[in-house]
Amino acid sequence: MTKILAITKKEFNSYFSSPIAYCFTIAFLILSNGIFFYVWLFFLKNQASLRGFFSLLPWLFLFLAPSLTMRAWAEEKKLGTMELMMTLPVRDYEVVLGKFLASLCFLTFTVLLTLPLVFTCFYMGEPDMGPIIGGYCGAVLLGATYLSIGLFVSSLTENQIVAFISGVSICFLLLLIGEEMIISRLPGVLVPLFAYLGLGAHFDSIGRGVLDSRDILYYLSLTGFFLFLNVCTVESRKWK
Repeated sequence: MTKILAITKKEFNSYFSSPIAYCFTIAFLILSNGIFFYVWLFFLKNQASLRGFFSLLPWLFLFLAPSLTMRAWAEEKKLGTMELMMTLPVRDYEVVLGKFLASLCFLTFTVLLTLPLVFTCFYMGEPDMGPIIGGYCGAVLLGATYLSIGLFVSSLTENQIVAFISGVSICFLLLLIGEEMIISRLPGVLVPLFAYLGLGAHFDSIGRGVLDSRDILYYLSLTGFFLFLNVCTVESRKWK
């Protein structure tokens, strides 16, 4: 555990040694606040609710989360530092978990910077805390899934742009298959399967303040699956 925390700290600090962290944070805050106040028309609707903000997150994370992970492995492979890292007395899964936890901590930190929106809601009225707490919990779970996908894709290539596009594509596919416009065109026998596999449907459920164990298990399972694939990809270097 000590090694994982050490890697997490190193990777977390590395975000702030490049413009990526600052660009990510600024872009996320501008987009989330701008769309919430000026597109969702928070003040005109006169509703003390963050429903509009949380409805944006799956689509904002779709592009922003892969931008955090695209360099995690791709840059290591391109610069040749991956082999050097793996000669250190650490296990492959420890490096994978360290990189994942670092990106998750940074994403969580960025999301928490939107807490002034919560204060704005309390200033405007008396919002229900259930959906707000559920929304933030769902954001962390959803973000963890996106990040695990991005890390896995980054481990497959040396090109950061390829890693970014591939990560966005896979996340978009998992988000899209659960949408109503897709489900409505499927045979009835496939509807429950696609509805369960869709990332957005589970997030909407948690965002309503309902912390269902099935939704939490879904995100944890999907995150664990892609982290497992990431470990397998890293270990495959030994087979060559």
